[in-house]
Amino acid sequence: MPGVGIWRTKSVEQSIADTDEPNSKLRRELTAKDLTVFGVAVVVGAGIFTLTARTAGNVAGPSISLAFVLAAIACGLAALCYAEFASTVPVAGSAYTFSYATFGEFVAWIIGWDLILEFALASAVVSKGWSMYLGGMLGAGGTTMHLGPIPIDWGALLIVGAITVVLAIGTKMSSRVSAVVTAIKVAVVLLVIVVGIFYIDKSNYSPYIPEAEGAQSTATGMHQTLFSALTGADGSSYGWYGLLAAASLVFFAFIGFDVVATTAEETKNPQKSLPRGIFGSLAIVTVLYVGVTLVLTGMVKYTDLRTGSALVGDGSATLATAFEAHGVTWAQMAINIGGLAGLTTVVMVMMLGQTRVLFAMSRDGLMPKKLATTGRRGTPVRITLIVGGVVAVLAAVFPMGVLEEMVNIGTLFAFVLVCIGVMVLRRTRPDLPRGFRVPLVPLIPILAVLACGWLMLNLSVETWLRFVAWMALGMVVYFAYGRRKSVLGQRLKAARAEAEKGNDAIVPVREPEPV
Repeated sequence: MPGVGIWRTKSVEQSIADTDEPNSKLRRELTAKDLTVFGVAVVVGAGIFTLTARTAGNVAGPSISLAFVLAAIACGLAALCYAEFASTVPVAGSAYTFSYATFGEFVAWIIGWDLILEFALASAVVSKGWSMYLGGMLGAGGTTMHLGPIPIDWGALLIVGAITVVLAIGTKMSSRVSAVVTAIKVAVVLLVIVVGIFYIDKSNYSPYIPEAEGAQSTATGMHQTLFSALTGADGSSYGWYGLLAAASLVFFAFIGFDVVATTAEETKNPQKSLPRGIFGSLAIVTVLYVGVTLVLTGMVKYTDLRTGSALVGDGSATLATAFEAHGVTWAQMAINIGGLAGLTTVVMVMMLGQTRVLFAMSRDGLMPKKLATTGRRGTPVRITLIVGGVVAVLAAVFPMGVLEEMVNIGTLFAFVLVCIGVMVLRRTRPDLPRGFRVPLVPLIPILAVLACGWLMLNLSVETWLRFVAWMALGMVVYFAYGRRKSVLGQRLKAARAEAEKGNDAIVPVREPEPV
């Protein structure tokens, strides 16, 4: 019987048809410009002010700029696959929806469950980071108050509450707010680059790739990378190995462009606008990142950015470190403003992505169907309020140390599935109209899978164990609830009943063909 079991797939046509249901229809009002703003908004966060200096000082030296280029290439390979899928299946849910059309319901559930954790934790962690920047600007009072014995981070509550309201009002409103705040943080980044150019000493770029040396610290046990655990290899600072290690580290500064794909159902012309939004945001971000790294490593010698140096001490270098070395004292305030603006949009777009993935899963019955309803403004208000409430509790009550372990492995796992899915759908459904086509298939998707696989190997054993534990919990939820309540499963059951009566029934499912 076609489509039986957990591997039943939801056809692309059925996915698109479901977007027209009156009570669960999202409003199409986003343009390529809006999507580009969303992409830049979520990718450019506070990391540009901290990650670049720390990685340059301890891992790559001046070649940190090349590391960002290599990371951008790896990210671009995955972006090509996202662009083809998003333009072919313009439905909310991103990797979840794409997996449903190629690998079947079970894999779709796994990736959807994974994205729930990724977006929720990311939103909570970033909102706490926003609160820390606000506390730094307010002074000693900070943003913590006590409700009895429980410390409450009111700064995190403030930003999550404000963003929840904006998202509930409408996606277009979210785009407008995001555009304003993104303009502020990009202006700060450009200001830093322009001012920093006047303090560049070309001799600081030599040697561009410093000679390799032993890593300052080597993680052990659960904290070491899976690659180190499997091979027994020790890391190194600088040299070609340090350059590749830095590329693995700074790759995560690009994560977030995939959130653009979750808005596919709310885009006016998804076939053209989605690829433009994805590639446009990646191009802008890459230029900004490379510009900052060139200025940073040109202003001070990379050895001065190392932990333990006279300039840095026992802490970690930041972008402000280079400016303070030249007596530019106002840089810290500018960077605080840029960080505050940067994290505002990251929280917004992460929460937007979370609500759209949950919306798609609810519409398919894998989550409670009642959640997949939209208000008069065409937004999933119920899901938005629930997501806002959960993120607010996580951010306001739990300490940063409990939340800061990001599920980066989940993002890379999603990238791998999307890249493989492009090859599968090219073979199983070559007839589908595609607004954008990945060139050199299967070479490009295979290279993207290899790049993401390498980055996954460079994640800690601890992260892998947490990922496996969360996935195991997800399987329990799926078999206890999702499989029984699946709309696709119920349609198949009804179709079989009609077939047994001798009636001709259209079964909107198919078994995935062998890859």
